[in-house]
Amino acid sequence: MSKLNNKSTLCVHAGVSPDATHQAIMTPIFQSSTYVQDFPGQPKTHDYGRAGNPTRDALETSLAALEGAQNALSFASGLAAIQAVGQLLEPGSHVLVCDDVYGGTGRLFRQFYAKYDIEFEFVDMTVAPAQLQKYFKDNTQLVWLESPTNPLLKIIDIAAMATLTKQQGVILAVDNTFASPIFQSPLALGADLVMHSVTKYIGGHSDIIGGALMLNNEELYQKLRFVQFAAGAVNAPIDCFLLLRSIKTLAIRMQVHQRNAQIFAEALQQLPEFSEVLYPGLKSHPQHQLAKAQMQGFSGIVSVRLNADFANVAAFMQNLKVFSLAESLGGVESLVNHPETMTHASVPLELRKSLGISSDLLRFSIGIEDVEDLIADVQQALQKL
Repeated sequence: MSKLNNKSTLCVHAGVSPDATHQAIMTPIFQSSTYVQDFPGQPKTHDYGRAGNPTRDALETSLAALEGAQNALSFASGLAAIQAVGQLLEPGSHVLVCDDVYGGTGRLFRQFYAKYDIEFEFVDMTVAPAQLQKYFKDNTQLVWLESPTNPLLKIIDIAAMATLTKQQGVILAVDNTFASPIFQSPLALGADLVMHSVTKYIGGHSDIIGGALMLNNEELYQKLRFVQFAAGAVNAPIDCFLLLRSIKTLAIRMQVHQRNAQIFAEALQQLPEFSEVLYPGLKSHPQHQLAKAQMQGFSGIVSVRLNADFANVAAFMQNLKVFSLAESLGGVESLVNHPETMTHASVPLELRKSLGISSDLLRFSIGIEDVEDLIADVQQALQKL
């Protein structure tokens, strides 16, 4: 197949070709743990399921194409992918992390890798790059950021960070989960490594757990590929198949998520019950202009502050009928999450307070339902308070 550039076309075709044996248009599920060899130590393609699988090969080819990468590696979860990156760190090294980061990422860094004498420093990366230079040390090895961040939807200038990290000789890794490959391309902006929790938008149906790393650096790829093989946190073939199926509709789904989120955010801005509505597509967002320049769309997450104490915030969430109160995001169905007690409960209290992850903060994952139904659901839940 000739080179494809349009992401809508890539979603449907990248990594997928008719089965050579039967010409099946869908990639088969190669549910096998081992492979027959004609001669000792000389497998045709694969020797053992942990090391490789044809269904996973197709998925990784597709994921790489979506991010404009030479290579991709698929993992059993987003955190397994992050843990693989952590295996690159040397004992005694220093890592800079954006302060408003997913709670599970921060927990992994603070509670697992910190015991190997690795220092993780959480800093606000929305400031000018010149203000970030002071944080780099001789032993800084990695910068980890999200953009948009979880849950406050801060936008970090990836190109500026890439310039800074290259000057410092440091790896720049970007968690691109919230934007998806449809709306942001960190590698094209200069990042060394992109991570996705494919559980979210790429999976898109709240039925798969998975993670992925995409990159162009061959040396870095070989190191991470060895971690994938040696540590073994890989997807099952059925999960790879389901992810390939989901990718086919990714571009279409993301457009609906974004359209609904924009309308939803604008509607909630008009409701006096909300003291703040955070969405990169709103002109009121502090980094709206940067988001317009850096992203091709604003995605489907809207965070808000409800003028109420925790008891009423909880009652509001329980009163919702179309939105479901649940962890995660990025599925076709709309979800509401309370970061303070759910996704970010593991964040140290003082850091939560300083960031503003408080009892009044809610995070909406806007699905593909009729947006008028979503707005009406919020209105009826508010009326019951």
